[in-house]
Amino acid sequence: MGEGGEEKSFNFLQILLEGSIAGGTAGVVVETALYPIDTIKTRLQAARGGSRIEWKGLYSGLAGNLAGVLPASAIFVGVYEPTKRKLLESLPENLSAVAHFTAGAIGGIAASLVRVPTEVVKQRMQTGQFKKAPDAVRLIIAKEGFKGLYAGYGSFLLRDLPFDAIQFCIYEQLRIGYKLVAKRELNDPENALIGAFAGAITGAITTPLDVMKTRLMVQGQGTQYSGIINCAQTIMREEGPRAFLKGIEPRVLWIGIGGSIFFGVLEKTKSMLAERRNRELRALKDE
Repeated sequence: MGEGGEEKSFNFLQILLEGSIAGGTAGVVVETALYPIDTIKTRLQAARGGSRIEWKGLYSGLAGNLAGVLPASAIFVGVYEPTKRKLLESLPENLSAVAHFTAGAIGGIAASLVRVPTEVVKQRMQTGQFKKAPDAVRLIIAKEGFKGLYAGYGSFLLRDLPFDAIQFCIYEQLRIGYKLVAKRELNDPENALIGAFAGAITGAITTPLDVMKTRLMVQGQGTQYSGIINCAQTIMREEGPRAFLKGIEPRVLWIGIGGSIFFGVLEKTKSMLAERRNRELRALKDE
C-alpha cells in the first residue's frame, strides 16, 4: 500500500476513534442528567387507562443503563462520523442532507445491537419489574430466552432509525445554514441550541412510534400485543388516537434538553480531540 492509502486508513481510524470517544462521553452525560424525565415518560406510556403513575425510584436502573449507553453512543458516533465523511466525499454538495440522513440510519443500525437490550432492561426496571440490572438480564433470558432482550426490536428500529436519521440530518443542515449566514464556526452555545431544536422536533414527530415501542418492550411474556401492527390497532381500538401521544411533553422536553447537552458535549469533545491531534502533529513536525 502506498503512502496515500496509509494516510487515508489512518484518517478513517482516527475519525472512528475520536467519534467513539466523543459519542460515548456525550451519551453518558446526557443520560445521567435526564434519566428521571425518561423514567416519567416511560411510566406514562406504559400506563393503561386510568392507571396511577409511580413517582418513586426515578433513577431506577441508571447504572445498568449507562453500561449500555456508553458503548451504544460510542458505536453510533464512531460509525456515523466516518460514514458521513465518506458519503459527503462521494455525493454532490447539494445532496449533503442525503449523506447526513443515511449516515444517521447506518449508525443507528450498528448501535441497535447494544441499544435494544439496554432499553429493554432499563424500561423493565423503570416500570418496577426488576430492581437490579444483572437480575433483570438473568431473569429475562431465563423466562423469555435470549430473544427477550430484543423484545420490541422491530418497533425500536421503526422509531430509532427515522429518529437518528432525521435528528442528525436536521442538526447538520442547520449547522451548515448557520455557518453560511454567520460566516464563521459555531460556538458551544450555538451548537447546543441547534441540538435542542433538532431533538425537540424529532422527538415530537416520533412519539407515536415511541409509545408502541414502549408497550412492546415492557409486556415481557404477555400477549397483549403480537407485533407492531397489532399494537397500533389495539391502542387505537381500546384507547383512541390520543394514546399515541402519551408522554409527548416529557419526551419533547427530555429530547430537546438532551439534544442540547448531547450535541454541545459532542462538538466540544470533538474540538478538544482535534486540538490535541493538531498539537501532536505540530510537535512531530518540529522534531
